[in-house]
Amino acid sequence: MTNQSDQFAALADPTRLAVFERVAKGPAAVHQIAKAFPVSRPAISQHLRVLKDAGLVFDQQIGNRRIYQLNPDGVESLRGYFDRFWVDALESFKAFAENTKPKKKPQHATSKTKCPQSSPRKR
Repeated sequence: MTNQSDQFAALADPTRLAVFERVAKGPAAVHQIAKAFPVSRPAISQHLRVLKDAGLVFDQQIGNRRIYQLNPDGVESLRGYFDRFWVDALESFKAFAENTKPKKKPQHATSKTKCPQSSPRKR
C-alpha cells in the first residue's frame, strides 16, 4: 500500500495528471492513451508506471496488451483525504454557529411600519 504523499507526488506532474484523467474516462491500452499526448509511447508507459506504483491505476494483461484502469482503492484513499477536510470544515462551522449569538437585524423604515389605514370618509 502506498501513502497519500506518493499519490500526490505522482499527480503533481501535469502530463501524468492528464494521463490519470484519461484513464479515469475508461480502461485503455498504452497506445490508445498515447494518441492524445505529444510525448512518446515509452514516456506514457513511464507515467503509467509511476501512477501504478502510487496505487492510482492498475493494469491487466489481455492478450499481448496491458489495459490500464483506475485503482478504486487508490482513488478512495485520495477521496478520504479530502473528505477529512470537508468534515473538519463542517464541524468548525457548526461549533462557530453554536457559539455565536444571532445579531438583531436592523429594521428598515419600510419593513415593519404599518401604513395608517385611511378611515372611510363621511360625506
